[in-house]
Amino acid sequence: MKKGVIIFWVVVLVLVVVGIGASVVVNSGPGKLDNFARCLKDSGTVYYGAFWCPHCQATNKLFGKSKPLLPYVECSTPDGKGQTQICKDKNITGYPTWIFPATSTTATSTILTGERTLQELATASGCTLPQ
Repeated sequence: MKKGVIIFWVVVLVLVVVGIGASVVVNSGPGKLDNFARCLKDSGTVYYGAFWCPHCQATNKLFGKSKPLLPYVECSTPDGKGQTQICKDKNITGYPTWIFPATSTTATSTILTGERTLQELATASGCTLPQ
């Protein structure tokens, strides 16, 4: 092989490795809503959803990299045709459903269904949104 061809392929390989490395570094940082998601969980809030639900997918996208920190309960059976017992026991009939525990200002738990804004979730939970 000619020296120029070898140099070309070495440069391409280096660029690919650097690109993959930069992608890992950028994606490994914390999500901008990590503290908010932790607060939701710590407050006793629970988010019920189903993997096939487009509104749940939109909610998950809203949280981005912070999604794994959410207090999420999967309600769908793996085949997408049934509901798990925990969700039946909680009478979850639509997705997403957020249940916020009773507080000193609310005598009973608060239930929000459907897609909600971050501000609505913050208000219902008492958690602060990042600036």
